[in-house]
Amino acid sequence: MARFFKPQKKKSLDTKHKALSVTRLDHQGDGVAFDGKKPVFVAGALPGEEILAQLTEDKRQYARAKLIKVVKPSSERVPAFCSLYRQCGGCNLQHMNHEAQVAAKQEILSQLMKKFASAELNQDAPVVSDATGYRRRARLSVKVAKDGELEMGFRQRNSNDIVTVKSCPVLDASLNALLPDLYAMLDGLRGRRIIGHVELVTSGAGRVLLVRAIKTLHAEDVETITAFAEQNDVVLYLQQGDDAAARLAGEQPFYELDDLSLAFEPQDFIQVNTDINAKMIAQSLAWLDVQPEDAVLDLFCGLGNFSLPLAQKAKSVVGIEGVENMVERASQNASRNALTNARFYHANLELDAEETVWGDQKYNKILLDPARAGALGVMPYVAQSRAERIVYVSCNPATLARDSQVLLDNGYILARLGMLDMFPHTGHLESMALFVRA
Repeated sequence: MARFFKPQKKKSLDTKHKALSVTRLDHQGDGVAFDGKKPVFVAGALPGEEILAQLTEDKRQYARAKLIKVVKPSSERVPAFCSLYRQCGGCNLQHMNHEAQVAAKQEILSQLMKKFASAELNQDAPVVSDATGYRRRARLSVKVAKDGELEMGFRQRNSNDIVTVKSCPVLDASLNALLPDLYAMLDGLRGRRIIGHVELVTSGAGRVLLVRAIKTLHAEDVETITAFAEQNDVVLYLQQGDDAAARLAGEQPFYELDDLSLAFEPQDFIQVNTDINAKMIAQSLAWLDVQPEDAVLDLFCGLGNFSLPLAQKAKSVVGIEGVENMVERASQNASRNALTNARFYHANLELDAEETVWGDQKYNKILLDPARAGALGVMPYVAQSRAERIVYVSCNPATLARDSQVLLDNGYILARLGMLDMFPHTGHLESMALFVRA
């Protein structure tokens, strides 16, 4: 007898308000409650709170819900200091006092290391700085809405809608001061509909502005943007269509690390928090215990943020980076600072490192600072390197925990662990781990 496939009826979402008790935060900063045995993730909820929530997504293993009402608030709940907090997706933890945020992130880091790396350790003191005015760079989307109004700002959480931002309390004060006039200038362009986004960065050469247009702008618009940059003492880059960004005003941007000067372009990756970056570098050098005879390998080296401070103390430094432009920038920065003991190579760190020129060399200390995806491809090489000390800097505690297991399985022990508050008022968590050979 023939059988015919009958699609299952789609389960309707139960939108009735649910009374839930929040037990903890997840590693993205959302509250975690339980409906029976199923975890429910609720943005804006804090541990210890009794809440009313409405499901927005219901999967077999978990659910997500919108916070409707806080019935019993946590003592750690505070009023948000930004008027756009409920709309903007830039920050997601302003409803929690800063000290509690730091403690929660430390707890999340410990939980993940215990769960996925079977590693337990008392953490070092967290590395912290000012919780406002800390962002030295920002990318703002630009769009003309259906009603003709210009929108310039950040995306709403889980949405492509733009929240117009003319003041951002976590942005560097000098950049924040530029926002209203920047909005007015863009709103007056003939080609305002073809502006895709703008990027703002602080630098030793002054404030940097990159304007990205999806097509070629009219000459009058280019004159307007250039005049704005000159009037506001701004380093201006303009990117039109498929062309590379061109600097039209100002000097080469750079940032300083003690007596070092590192040049960069506005689209290069640089750490967003100036103060935490400097403290992070100092801590990594201290944990590695860098000595004049050391040969150090810096994986995912970027433009030399760690490599050049390492080169000031070690005998030799080799930096490896997957983005070719950044390798060139790192080499130029070494020359810029008269450092002759640092060499840089372009390499895909997912491939076998031992078959490369740099992979044949011996290093007694290794530092790695990968992107959120982690460093799983290169971890076997690192684990077999027999390096005395390995410092892993991570912007994703989940991949740090995963990659740590490779080192722990190959005779290393976790000697130190700490959280760095690179992104206050967000769920993002920067951390550092030191591994030593047993």
